[in-house]
Amino acid sequence: MPSPTARLLRAHQVPESYREPGILSGYRPPRSSACECLLSLFGMNNETLNIWTHLVPAGYFLWLLLARLRDWGSEAGAGPFLAYLGTCALYPLASSAAHALGALGGRGRHRAYCCDYAALSLYGLGSALAYSAYVFPLEWVGSTFHDFYVPVAVLNSVLSTGLSCYSRFLEAERPRLSKAFRTLAFVYPYIFDSIPVFYRLSRSAAGSCSEGSLPLHSRHSLCALLTFLSFTSHLPERLAPGSFDFIGHSHQVFHICGILGTLFQLEAISMDMAERRGRLPLPSSLETFGSLGMGAAASLAILGVCFRSLRPEPPSREKSH
Repeated sequence: MPSPTARLLRAHQVPESYREPGILSGYRPPRSSACECLLSLFGMNNETLNIWTHLVPAGYFLWLLLARLRDWGSEAGAGPFLAYLGTCALYPLASSAAHALGALGGRGRHRAYCCDYAALSLYGLGSALAYSAYVFPLEWVGSTFHDFYVPVAVLNSVLSTGLSCYSRFLEAERPRLSKAFRTLAFVYPYIFDSIPVFYRLSRSAAGSCSEGSLPLHSRHSLCALLTFLSFTSHLPERLAPGSFDFIGHSHQVFHICGILGTLFQLEAISMDMAERRGRLPLPSSLETFGSLGMGAAASLAILGVCFRSLRPEPPSREKSH
C-alpha cells in the first residue's frame, strides 16, 4: 500500500501547470493514483492544509443541515435557508476533494477542479436564494429588481460554472488569463448577489437604519475581500519563496477567510430570518428548489461537455537537479 509520506517533489520537478508562485517544495508526484492522493491527506505536503481547512467545515455544515432537516416540517418558510445551507456544505466538500485529487493523472485533476468550481457557483446561487427570501431591503420587496433577482442569479451561476471550467483549458498555455477568467467567474456573481446587502450597509453607514444582522453582514463582506486579495496576490509566499510551502501560504488563507465569511453570512441570514419573519413574502419550496435544480442541471451539463473536451496532459518528465 502506498505510504502517506510518499516522496515529495520540488517545483522544478513538476509540470509548470502544477506549480504555485512562491511554493518551492512539497509537491506530490503528478499522475498519482486515487489511492495515493487520498493517503496524502495524512502526510504533510503543500496541499494538506488546503484539504483539511475545507473538509472539517464541510462536516460541520453537513451536521447543521441534517439538524435543520429534522425540523423542516415545523418551520415555515425554511426552504431557501435549507437550500443555502446545502450549498454551504457542498462547496467546501467539493473543494477538499479537488485538492485531495489534484495530483491525479490524465484528465482527473482537471475534472476534480471543474466539480469544485460548479459547487462554488451553486453556493453563490444558494446565497442569492437566501438573500431574496430573508435579506432584501423591505422597500425593494416586489420591485422589478426583486422579481428578476433569482432568475439572474441562476443565469450567473451557469455563467460562473462555464467560465471557470473554461479556464482549465487555458491553464497550461495562458496561466494569467486562466486566473483572470476564474477570478471574474466568482467575483461578478458575488457582487450581484450582494447588492441588497451593500444597500442595507450603506443605509446603516448613513444612519438611516440600524439592524442587528448588519455587523455580521459587514464581517462577511470583509472576509470576501480578504479571500479575493489572498487569491490574487499570492502573499505571503511571494515575499519569501519557500518559507510558506506547508503552512501559511495564500491558498490556506483564502480557504480560512472563505469559511469564516460563510460562518458570518450564515449567522447574519439566520438573524434576518428570525427578525424579519412575516415581513417578506416567502417563495414556495417549488420556486426555491426549482431554481436551485435548474442551476445544478445546467452546471452538470457544462461539466459533461468539459469532461468530454478536456485533452490528456502531455507526459511529464521529472527533472533531477
